[in-house]
Amino acid sequence: MSRLLDLIRSGRGRVIVAVDDPLITLSRFKELVMKTKDVVSGFKLGLPYILSYGLDSIRSVITDFRDTYYIADLKLADIDVVMSLTTKVVCRVGFNGVIAHGFVGLKGGLDGLKSVCDELGVDLYIVTSMSHLGSTEIYDLVIDKVLSVVEGLRPTGVIAPATRPEVIRRVRSYLGRTYLILSPGVGAQGASPGSAICAGADLEIVGRAITSSQDFVKASEEVIKSQLKYLEVSRCY
Repeated sequence: MSRLLDLIRSGRGRVIVAVDDPLITLSRFKELVMKTKDVVSGFKLGLPYILSYGLDSIRSVITDFRDTYYIADLKLADIDVVMSLTTKVVCRVGFNGVIAHGFVGLKGGLDGLKSVCDELGVDLYIVTSMSHLGSTEIYDLVIDKVLSVVEGLRPTGVIAPATRPEVIRRVRSYLGRTYLILSPGVGAQGASPGSAICAGADLEIVGRAITSSQDFVKASEEVIKSQLKYLEVSRCY
């Protein structure tokens, strides 16, 4: 069972905070984690942030606050050996999960990565579609094939865009309740808090609406309140 699922069940908000912008200083990131770790379900660190501050600096924050959940959002898309080596590196830093692209396929790709994730106790999330419009040009055209890869792989969960709730509904309908669905695109990209959950997601990934705030706790709580209000008004239970 994923530790993330345990955190959700413990009553934390159904929010993963996305930390991508290098303008968020390391001290601000540490403050963000310290103040919101008992409010939100976890943190997703993007490639720009990881490259800007380095794994050693990020490890120092993760080590200080191990009682939460961290996803390395590297969008892995390579042969199994390379993706596995990358996962081993971020695992040593303390990340609990990694994200990989579904179009890589199983043989010589995601199957090898999944084996390493299982050995390390790292959660694997597979991208099934993306939150920008370009995803409709290629990714969404092969979404059923990607979902069949997910079924064969049996990862912890998948990534589906909050900006297109119809995709979330399609993913949930295809996969059932077996996998967690994490949905980016809430806030700055246009999706309303709660809309992805209403469509079938388990958690919403929120970045700038929280990370650009001067009061991280207040911003996080406002997102969570907005989620609950959306679900109530839309009668999504």
